[in-house]
Amino acid sequence: MKLSNQIVIATSNRGKFEEFEVLFSKYPELSLLNAADLVTNIDKLGLVEKHDIYMDNAIEKARFVSKACHYPVLADDSGLEVDLLGGRPGVRSARFAPPTPGKTQDQANIDYLLSQLKSDSPTTARFVCNLALLVEGIVIQSAGVLEGELSYTPRGNNGFGYDPIFVPKGSTKTLAEMSDAEKNSISHRARAVHELMEQVRNLSIVLARP
Repeated sequence: MKLSNQIVIATSNRGKFEEFEVLFSKYPELSLLNAADLVTNIDKLGLVEKHDIYMDNAIEKARFVSKACHYPVLADDSGLEVDLLGGRPGVRSARFAPPTPGKTQDQANIDYLLSQLKSDSPTTARFVCNLALLVEGIVIQSAGVLEGELSYTPRGNNGFGYDPIFVPKGSTKTLAEMSDAEKNSISHRARAVHELMEQVRNLSIVLARP
């Protein structure tokens, strides 16, 4: 066993990794590694996301990456839940739309989602984030939620995923119109990260690797 101040982020999404880097800047004693730089088959991470519960998917992803790199691993499973759609896309958020020629997956997802809404309908929704930190077989779990509503017109160029159409409760901006500092002060992922770190400290979890 070796002590480690490094945590591997189990994602192949560059935007998500960069967001974690900003969130963990509040914890300078830690440094983050990108699983995309360590795990040969990181592009197959989606194959283990076969559950209907966010946390189950997060734990599966953490185990997948941990077997490959033997570091403490943090995995995230997040989704957008739209009330009018009965909570969809939910755990299917990342691949809600079928691949569309000429569009990124994010663009296809947004267009597909908006096509299922009626312009005169309420668009209350929420972002949900579940985190699982795996250290020597121990799993520490946390969750964060951000309530809001959808914009029928994508706005802003910051962020990723559904950020251009999500307006947090109490704001007039979409997440994609906010600065990193604004977004990370309220986001579902920020709330989950800070709750997780509270648990790590309260439980006196020592980050270690074989």
